[in-house]
Amino acid sequence: MTVETDSMANCRPRLPRGVRLRHDRVRDRWVLLAPERIFELDEIGLEILKRCDGSVTAEEMSAALAAAFGASPEEVRPDVEAFLKDFADKRVVDL
Repeated sequence: MTVETDSMANCRPRLPRGVRLRHDRVRDRWVLLAPERIFELDEIGLEILKRCDGSVTAEEMSAALAAAFGASPEEVRPDVEAFLKDFADKRVVDL
């Protein structure tokens, strides 16, 4: 699903059916599991995906991440939107 940047702020990202966020104990890393695919996550990607439960908008998510990491929402929003769009294009996040 492709979402324009203007409407991205109001979308409520969630993980689609069959996609799961899991901690790989063997490698001590967080991963996103999808059918026949696995994505290793960095700290920021993990924090974004933890919030992808359909209950908050991308704008609210950006504000929460900005507060958590001591940045301004204007700094964080483009990165969050780009991450969500990339993962939506890979069909592992629904917008």
